Amino acid sequence: MCKMSPRFTFYFCLIWSLQTLNPFIVLIRANESNQDVKIEVTFLPENCSQKAKRGDMLNAHYDGYLVKDGSQFYCSRSTNTGHPHWFVLGVGEVIKGLDLGLNGMCPGEKRKVTIPPSLAYGEKGKGPVPPNATVVFEVELLYISRGPRSIEAFNEIDIDNDKALTKEEIKEYLRMEAKKLNTQKDESYFDDVVADVFHKNDHNADGTLSLKEYNVYDHDEL
Repeated sequence: MCKMSPRFTFYFCLIWSLQTLNPFIVLIRANESNQDVKIEVTFLPENCSQKAKRGDMLNAHYDGYLVKDGSQFYCSRSTNTGHPHWFVLGVGEVIKGLDLGLNGMCPGEKRKVTIPPSLAYGEKGKGPVPPNATVVFEVELLYISRGPRSIEAFNEIDIDNDKALTKEEIKEYLRMEAKKLNTQKDESYFDDVVADVFHKNDHNADGTLSLKEYNVYDHDEL
């Protein structure tokens, strides 16, 4: 049964649903396209109270495959030293199909998202993805944070109010957020996130992030 939502430019068609820990499939259609994004939830954690929405920062691992022959064209675990990716949902930092397909996802959830060419890489393709290719992404969402360029978020992380964020301050913030969500994370997870943040944003290599550095990153961090 399909229902048009006045708040979004797409609608949801629930095809099949079982128990919360079992897979289910959803189709999403963008108004500007007559093709659907197919979502298969392959794992849903017991605690799924926090859900991704437009403007949130998501931290995720994802693998990309061509539907035509099943070949893999991307793997975040083997790219960029294996760090998961940070991106803002719903603002075009990832392809349209992923912006649609990851909406409402919660930390720990895994999805298989099948995306038609018009919502993926289009008629021209990109890199190893040929023109007019339907693609599949297997996505594991690790973390959701409030969106970028938030002075409130900066001040919350900046424990000593010195207008600079240290690695330990960011790590402590991540620990507190995980605790709020009752999510268990290994210390190595926090180390990886912090390393990725500083690798991409500590432009003057002084071991801290200024307000400017925090705000001027390429949409790919906290």
